[in-house]
Amino acid sequence: MSYTLYHIPDWGSSVIRLMLEEIGAPYAIAPLDWDAGDFDSPAFRAVNPLGLIPAMDTPEGPVFETAAIILWLNARHGGLGPAPTDPSRAAFLSWLMFTSNTLHPTVMTLIHPDRVAGEAVQAIVQAAALEHLHEEASQIEAMLTAKDPDWLSPRRPGALGYYLGILIRWAIYLPEDPGLRFSLRPFPALRAVLEAHERFPAARRVAEADSLGPTPFTAPREGAIE
Repeated sequence: MSYTLYHIPDWGSSVIRLMLEEIGAPYAIAPLDWDAGDFDSPAFRAVNPLGLIPAMDTPEGPVFETAAIILWLNARHGGLGPAPTDPSRAAFLSWLMFTSNTLHPTVMTLIHPDRVAGEAVQAIVQAAALEHLHEEASQIEAMLTAKDPDWLSPRRPGALGYYLGILIRWAIYLPEDPGLRFSLRPFPALRAVLEAHERFPAARRVAEADSLGPTPFTAPREGAIE
């Protein structure tokens, strides 16, 4: 079973490329160019009518949205999270949806504040987003400290570790104002998970292919706030 991933390096499709590398599934890259209008092309809109990535062609038809693709791949290949009959499945699903529905939008507001309310108030919007992100990361840190789950652990790679890795990468790397960049310093358990995930072979392959650097999740820029 082979897949086609519609991809721009260091965009949301990098999350799915990490998953595909982790499970060892054969896949091809269909590169997209935002400036060339590829997202509005009829061919791509047939894959994702919303014109967004990640999106992936499968032998069973296209699938889009990060959490949907993660669950689809895990159901067919395993290795990305608990199986449907695993007792830890409920917790995994809860935190995956929290990441997708809450933390991911917060990061997008942090790195694209102008999309929320225009350029005039983007510094205020960014500051609020950073505060929310710290609150949300605190919830993950508390869960890791209390539960030490196998599905988000330094001991083994998983979907949620890679997903969080890309989101945290953006929150550290993309804000131009150093005072508005996310810091992992208050979150040692989360940092340990991300440090382990950026060293796993799948992450190293994607980091090399997409030019993400040697520490893509924890220190993506020289002099990053760690």
